Amino acid sequence: MSEPQIDPAGNTQQFKAFAQRQEPEAAAPQRSRLIPIIAVVAAVIVVAVVVFLLVR
Repeated sequence: MSEPQIDPAGNTQQFKAFAQRQEPEAAAPQRSRLIPIIAVVAAVIVVAVVVFLLVR
């Protein structure tokens, strides 16, 4: 069974609380932190390959 939908406009206080709530942004910080980590790892791999080719 699905949960019943709660009508936030049931009274003024509930509506104000609904309208002023802030959605959690949990996904965004993790993505923004993951991109620089991947970039650093890729740069290290590229430098290692270049050094390997120059030494060989």
